[in-house]
Amino acid sequence: MKGKKLFFSVLALASAVTGGLIYAADHVDSPAVTGSSTDITDVYAFRAQNPDNLVFVGNTQGLLSPMASTTAKFDENTLIEFNIDNNGDAVEDLVIQAIPRNGKMKIFGPYTPANTGTRSTIANDKLSVEVDITKYGESAKTASNKGITAFAGPRDDPFFFDLDQFKKILAGTATSFNNPGTDFFKGTNVMSIILEVPKSMVGGTDKINVWLETKKKM
Repeated sequence: MKGKKLFFSVLALASAVTGGLIYAADHVDSPAVTGSSTDITDVYAFRAQNPDNLVFVGNTQGLLSPMASTTAKFDENTLIEFNIDNNGDAVEDLVIQAIPRNGKMKIFGPYTPANTGTRSTIANDKLSVEVDITKYGESAKTASNKGITAFAGPRDDPFFFDLDQFKKILAGTATSFNNPGTDFFKGTNVMSIILEVPKSMVGGTDKINVWLETKKKM
């Protein structure tokens, strides 16, 4: 398949979006992926400030300390893929693909994939926008093209969870969460890809299903 690159899937998270904010989270994964470029922490999909657009957020490499964030980077052999099902059959109808190259994040799509499931290809002619990857401590760098606005780089982990209290509940030493709770993820960062995309590019009616995959080059 000339001009395309082959990958296989290693991890996925899923969510659905209708009108509001929907997210899925999975921090501190199995030892096989924890701390690696393929470790997904969150996927978010929500309506943008512009009601004609949707925002997709994919976060990886969780629990980064500020010091670790200074050297954290996206892996050029790891594809990050947003899968979009716009007809309710739980099969991706469109993909938005992101892969880093030479300090830039290249965004492809949304477009209909050549194949579905655990294997993906990148169609080089579907490049939509590329953005300089923001380094830790820099002001956010964004880029827009073909109606899509993109950001890639470290961000404060937006997920809130009182993990220590949760463990106490599981152990039977507590019966409920505290109010307010303690944010276990406070002060940690993730490597984030944020995309604002026109709804007209996504299709569907009043509901879409979204899931995120990381795929390593074969």
